[in-house]
Parts: sequence; structure tokens; C-alpha cells
Amino acid sequence: MYKIRHIKLLAVSDGHVTSATKRINEPKDIAYIIKPLLWDADREHCLVIMLNGKNRITAINTVSIGTLTSSLVHPREVFKPAILTNAASIILAHNHPSGDPMPSEDDLTITRRLKEAGELLGISVLDHIIIGYSYYSTESNKVYPFEDEEGE
Repeated sequence: MYKIRHIKLLAVSDGHVTSATKRINEPKDIAYIIKPLLWDADREHCLVIMLNGKNRITAINTVSIGTLTSSLVHPREVFKPAILTNAASIILAHNHPSGDPMPSEDDLTITRRLKEAGELLGISVLDHIIIGYSYYSTESNKVYPFEDEEGE
């Protein structure tokens, strides 16, 4: 015989608060919220943004902090906070310290893998935003400029 621990899983706030009041409808809505979190980082940071059924942000989690040119992202780490916070959908985001927001082949591959995993779990991956001097949306396949007067 051996003993099995019963556990309780909790999502605990790290004390940081990011303000957002509106519904997320387009890439710009999320890009201006996450820009201050990723803008001047010297390494790649990957975030998962959890949304409720009305596309309002309920939580943001840093999935990984990588190197200057890469960040390890695994579906297990992306979806764990989404499941714990009862997210209806998620948006992925990461920065490119080089300033160039164009996705690498690895960025596109992991986005496809996470969308497939999300379908299995019933948690939609709505977009993957890459922050640089401008921002890129994998959903629209476009680069957008940051406009100084907005979102800051």
C-alpha cells in the first residue's frame, strides 16, 4: 500500500494589475494592453491572456521567459492557467527584442499547435500577437503600427 495525496489547485494573483475595461474585438485592443508588459524586455517573454465568454480579460500569465531570440512554449504551460481560471478563450502574446514583429517559422508552428490543442480542450486560441516596434497578428496576418496617442 502507498499513500496518495489529495491536492487542491489554485490560481493565485502575483499582485500585479493591468487595467482593461473594454471587450477585446481586434488585435489593437490587446496590443495596447500588453505593450507596456513586453515593450522593453531584453529577452522574449511569452504571455497567455485569458478571456471570459464576453471577450473581456480575466487574467494574464507569463508562460515563459526565454533568450534574446527564442522562448520555450509548450501547450501544457499555456493551457494550465486557462483551465485554472475557467477561460473561454485565450490570446497568446510575445515580444521580439529585435523590434521586428514578423513571426518566425517556429512562431507560426507553435500557434498552429496551440490552436489544435485549444480545439481539443474547448478553449479557443483567438490570436497570437507579436510585439516589436509595431505589432503583428497571426489571425489577420498583418503588421500594425503603434500610434503614440493610443493606449499609453
